[in-house]
Amino acid sequence: MRAVVQRAAGASVSVDGVVVGAFDGEGLVALIGVTHDDGPAQAAFIARKIADLRLLRGERSITEAGAPVLVISQFTLYGDARKGRRPTWNAAAPGPVAEPLVDAVVEDLRGRGLRVETGVFGADMQVSLVNDGPTTLLIETGSGQDT
Repeated sequence: MRAVVQRAAGASVSVDGVVVGAFDGEGLVALIGVTHDDGPAQAAFIARKIADLRLLRGERSITEAGAPVLVISQFTLYGDARKGRRPTWNAAAPGPVAEPLVDAVVEDLRGRGLRVETGVFGADMQVSLVNDGPTTLLIETGSGQDT
């Protein structure tokens, strides 16, 4: 599982011109990608990292600051463009595998008392954010070894 986490000073996601998730002020945007061998352990690891990483100003986590997070499913994080001009998406898990794991990340974060906004799984989404810093971090799990 992969997550690209960005510190933001506001963010939103729209589907068909309608805002479906947003926050104003300090928070994080987390783009989540799932691969074939990911499972609940990887989802829990990613959620814990998102909640606890000290990425906000003053070296605070979103848990400490009570700040929101916008979670967006992003199968393209497993795109492979090493050969040719057209990326392949073979490493990305199909929707029936990926969607429950992205949902597990969201539920884990909400279970920690965090405000979590989301996009719509599988939809054509327009994501807007003010990248603060800019601060962007890649979090990646190892297959079956994250606890």
